[in-house]
Amino acid sequence: MMLDRNLKILIAAAEVAPFAKTGGLADVAGSLPKALATMGNDVRVVMPKYKQIDVQKTSLDFPVEIGGRRETAILRESKIEARLGDIHKEIPVYFIDNYHYFDREGIYCHWDDAERYAFFAKAILEMLPRLNFQPDIIHLNDWQTGPVALMLKEQYSGNPFYKKIATVFTVHNLQYQGNFPKETLKLLGIPERYFAPEEVEFFGTFSFMKAGLMFADIINTVSRTYAREIQTPQYGERMDGLLRMRSGDLFGIVNGINYHEFNPKTDPRIYRNYSEESIPDKKENKYALQKEMGLPVKDVPVIGLVSRLVDQKGLDLIADIIDEMLSQDIQFVLLGEGEERFQNLFKDVHNRYPEKMGIYLGFNGILAQRIYAGADIFLMPSKFEPCGLGQLISLRYGTIPVVRATGGLADTVSDYDPKIWAGNGFVFTDYNSRDLLDTVNRAVALYRHSPEQWQKLVATALKLDFSWNKSAAEYMELYDTALGKKQMQYRAM
Repeated sequence: MMLDRNLKILIAAAEVAPFAKTGGLADVAGSLPKALATMGNDVRVVMPKYKQIDVQKTSLDFPVEIGGRRETAILRESKIEARLGDIHKEIPVYFIDNYHYFDREGIYCHWDDAERYAFFAKAILEMLPRLNFQPDIIHLNDWQTGPVALMLKEQYSGNPFYKKIATVFTVHNLQYQGNFPKETLKLLGIPERYFAPEEVEFFGTFSFMKAGLMFADIINTVSRTYAREIQTPQYGERMDGLLRMRSGDLFGIVNGINYHEFNPKTDPRIYRNYSEESIPDKKENKYALQKEMGLPVKDVPVIGLVSRLVDQKGLDLIADIIDEMLSQDIQFVLLGEGEERFQNLFKDVHNRYPEKMGIYLGFNGILAQRIYAGADIFLMPSKFEPCGLGQLISLRYGTIPVVRATGGLADTVSDYDPKIWAGNGFVFTDYNSRDLLDTVNRAVALYRHSPEQWQKLVATALKLDFSWNKSAAEYMELYDTALGKKQMQYRAM
């Protein structure tokens, strides 16, 4: 089936930038709708209305059956604006509000998250006929929305309004699964027969993630390599068997980034704007970054790291080699927050190498952009990385990534070969600290001894296109596949 029309698309996610964000999911859910809308589709977004979100406009309210009782869902509304040349679109964003579930501090890690997101999932389906919006596609994201795919098949398939709606379920990080007690089935009104290994039971729990993986029409992850990796025991988080079973419905699409927001030519957050035509101006960003971070201002290789400080990010590898790395005439700038052991590690390194190490523990969006623009080398030695945005942003700013070949890093960064001047970064494969150090040293040596090659590498990075336009076109193909599959199911009924 080939699409010969624009689609009605509902994107459902637990967090959406700029309204609420803890990670890359919010960036995707806030950016993909813009690209889809400027292609002519009727795109709408739905998310919970957390306490910190200031949205006043109320559209309607309606009852939601949850655990044998009725809770009120209040539907509030805002919008995201999308622009592409002369095209200007306003994308409706619906917020599911309920004071009992969402009028509290923070987003996740509450004792009743099972009930909160069960309510959210049911409210998504219940709001559609009340809005008179019948999507062709519901695009579900991560475990919080997984039950929507299950309920569409189990509870709503007999209703003509829902019968032709296809679902795409995107896994942003398989590690976070939403596994809850069996009783959660009752909250959703799902029969107990579904609590079986061939359905949604997962090692004695009801898994929101497994519900999405089992019942969505099409599944995708945020890179082709990660889609292959999660079908193996090493990366599959105990769901690799299910993913192998559904391998014919499993795809990988690399995330994009917003090329209007991340643009070294116009970005107001960086110290000095530059482009492919003015690469020497990039160095002014380095000198200003050094000054801001309290480091000596000089032309040495500056390595940047902007990251959550968690085990996934390969920080143990950095810990193993940090002294050898800093024995050279280089500087290291870090921005991040996370586990206390890693925060303490980098504090200690900073205390021992105050002339070479600059750190900022916490979140600072402006400083992040200044590191992307001001560093020469960007470090991402991840243990696993479904997609990764850091390497895409660093390339956009002509800052050369050093990465481990996993997930989206493998799909977007290719190892530089000086003999044929091919590649856009520096890549190592095995998860060990010696290979990381060797790869950092290769990058530092090229910067020091081959300035002409380094400039060409920077120019190559600045020319790359990892914008959402390409990714959105791939999602349209995925929606086409999901609709074709749904159509065959519908004809077979």
